[in-house]
Amino acid sequence: MMERSEVMRRVKAQDTRPELRLRRHLREIGRPGYRLQRSDLPGRPDVAYIGRKRAIFVHGCFWHGHDCKRGARTPKTNADYWRAKITRNRARDEAAEAALKAAGWRVLIIWECQMKDETALKARLRAFLD
Repeated sequence: MMERSEVMRRVKAQDTRPELRLRRHLREIGRPGYRLQRSDLPGRPDVAYIGRKRAIFVHGCFWHGHDCKRGARTPKTNADYWRAKITRNRARDEAAEAALKAAGWRVLIIWECQMKDETALKARLRAFLD
């Protein structure tokens, strides 16, 4: 059985499956020209269209505390730690979104669970980028 630390080491910070799917959809709808993981922007958006001032974040439901089935689940071990961690993540996300908006950016949050409906996702992306 895998130790907790080994499991956590395998969690990627970028180029996750949801991020790669998002980028594939952006290419399919004809919206290339984005930049990835811009550390000079608040929150380090997963995808940023610099000239258009558009930022897209892909949030994992568990890690960012979404109110869906996957995000509402609480781990059985070390529950207090995880509750605090997710609360900090949400506060950080809100601060980054507010900072981007204050700088004149438009922000789109895509939750991991919302990526299942590809037609709806592509429609949201088109509407956001037009």
